[in-house]
Amino acid sequence: MSEQDRFLLAGVMGYPVMHSRSPRLHNAWFAQYGLAGVYVPLAIKPEGLRAALAALPALGFAGCNVTIPHKETAMAAMDSIDPVARRIGALNCVVVRPDGSLHGTNNDAYGYLASLRERDPDWRAQAGPAVVLGAGGGARAVVAALGDAGVPEIRLLNRTRARAERLAAEVGGPVTVLDWSERGAAVADAALVVNTTSQGMSGQPALDMPLDRLPTAALVSDIVYIPKETPFLAAARTRGNRTVNGLGMLLNQARPAFQAWFGILPEITPELRRSIEDSIP
Repeated sequence: MSEQDRFLLAGVMGYPVMHSRSPRLHNAWFAQYGLAGVYVPLAIKPEGLRAALAALPALGFAGCNVTIPHKETAMAAMDSIDPVARRIGALNCVVVRPDGSLHGTNNDAYGYLASLRERDPDWRAQAGPAVVLGAGGGARAVVAALGDAGVPEIRLLNRTRARAERLAAEVGGPVTVLDWSERGAAVADAALVVNTTSQGMSGQPALDMPLDRLPTAALVSDIVYIPKETPFLAAARTRGNRTVNGLGMLLNQARPAFQAWFGILPEITPELRRSIEDSIP
């Protein structure tokens, strides 16, 4: 074990959060790199978020991830926010700086693009329109990532249209907002379809998304990773589409977070990926 002057601490704040595989992932890296520390799940209700974040420096935390439902609201508790997170309007990582201040970042956009390229090295952003379902913090990161990568058109649909309109105005890019009722028609010539909602996650209702007009050449993506295959992905796979779940996004967004907290950019080994996959129903 390497020499350290303190026990290293990090975690993930969400509600619910006990399903998260982030602790298994980060704790494997602690062991791999010989670091004395622990990464813990922190079940924080929305009304307790600001107090929980403010306590991180006093408790000796290097930082934490934030997940549903805190990705947008956590921004108000930061002392500084990096440009990517500010543009996205959501964050997924908090870094406690040496002076005790809180710095917010967002690694979800990076993690999402990395997950697509892992699944399909030949994926090209310019191949055609993308359809994004949802308008929360995850959607904001996905829309920013796809726009920056060069996707020519992003069709954004959310059950509450006003929230999608706000996302489009704030994040920018080649975004067209459509009504939720148009989702079946929106995929007719799409090259990529992405579910960023929680629908299909274990314990949640399945996503109601007709795919009969979707080209079979399109890639179908879900940022949910529990279960490994949502009903949405299963339906896409059955009709012949390539699919990618949210595990790659989880793994890849974690690397820059671990580096920001502990100064090491960790590797995603095949053994580590298998260990995380095997823990998911």
